[in-house]
Amino acid sequence: MARTTTEHVDTSSRLSREEAERHAAAEMEKLFERVPKARAFHDGTFMEREYYARHLLETIVRIRLNNEVDTYCLHRISIGQNKLAATLATYLAEEFGHDDMFLADLRRFGISAPEVERARPFHSTELLIGYMYYAIDHEGPLATMVWNWFVEWYSDRYNLVITRSAAKRFGEEMVRGSMRHIGVDDNEDHVGLMFKTIEQAMRSSEDGERAKRYLTHFVRLVGDYFQELHVYAEQRTPAPVTA
Repeated sequence: MARTTTEHVDTSSRLSREEAERHAAAEMEKLFERVPKARAFHDGTFMEREYYARHLLETIVRIRLNNEVDTYCLHRISIGQNKLAATLATYLAEEFGHDDMFLADLRRFGISAPEVERARPFHSTELLIGYMYYAIDHEGPLATMVWNWFVEWYSDRYNLVITRSAAKRFGEEMVRGSMRHIGVDDNEDHVGLMFKTIEQAMRSSEDGERAKRYLTHFVRLVGDYFQELHVYAEQRTPAPVTA
């Protein structure tokens, strides 16, 4: 006989999408204040080859690791959260292969697929991925849903500006994969889809505040990533020749 379950959500726990967006934007502002060149990179006024190419590489690595986290989260979701599991499964099915779009661009910068396979993530990425596994095991799926939503919100808010800046600096042919990815996300409305998972994952009166706390943690780790990226690029960019 089939097992039936009731998915109960305490509506007092609701975090509105507008509130989440305000919180994410405020945390990004803190990131811009503390990390060199991060604001300029995101508003399209700074673009440098080593910085951008390593950013593409880390994006590919993080997408692959994030797909593994989502798969693990799907495995751990309780039977009482069937709607959440179904939504996450839909997202996973649509996300697999997105890394190949960025890989096509990265090859144009002279970085091969085997080099990507051998690349170790920045420490901030390792901390991010490890934190999500911890949260899944000890606190449930909400943190992963918040991260997935933030990734899509970030992409919608910043990636077109960044990609157009790269196209202006390096040429349109160098960003074809990135532009394709932006189009796919827009068509599939991943921002809306992933906020639905946050709503489905919130089950107690404390979960709205918990979701905002996760956002704060995640943006801080993203800031640490851009700090590492800044140092990496500074070390590999030749100093300007002076007369």
